[in-house]
Amino acid sequence: MLFIAAFLLIFIALVHSILGEKYILIRLFKRNNLPKLFGGTWFTENTLRFAWHVTSFAWVGFAAVLVTYEMNLSNPEQKILLVTFATFFLTGLVAFVFSKGKHLSWIVFWAIAAICGWAALY
Repeated sequence: MLFIAAFLLIFIALVHSILGEKYILIRLFKRNNLPKLFGGTWFTENTLRFAWHVTSFAWVGFAAVLVTYEMNLSNPEQKILLVTFATFFLTGLVAFVFSKGKHLSWIVFWAIAAICGWAALY
């Protein structure tokens, strides 16, 4: 049953990102009244885009946790910590790339990843 839930999480993550980009974000970015941060709308648009898609990353991470749990692997706690590490590392990478390092959430996401990675290994 958890495989079905994981599949549904991945499905909704894809739908959320694709349809959100097409029907919400692109239309929103055509407006001429977005806040101008750091001298223009580039930072605003990329922050909104990151914030929108990070939800999908989290859902895929949850799907991986469900699959890990369902597979009855040895040392499931370690595997779940590694999934959490990967989820937050990738989230931090996306935050860093989308904002060219200006949105400082990547520091926190990578700190969370490091803590989870360390906990999984030790």
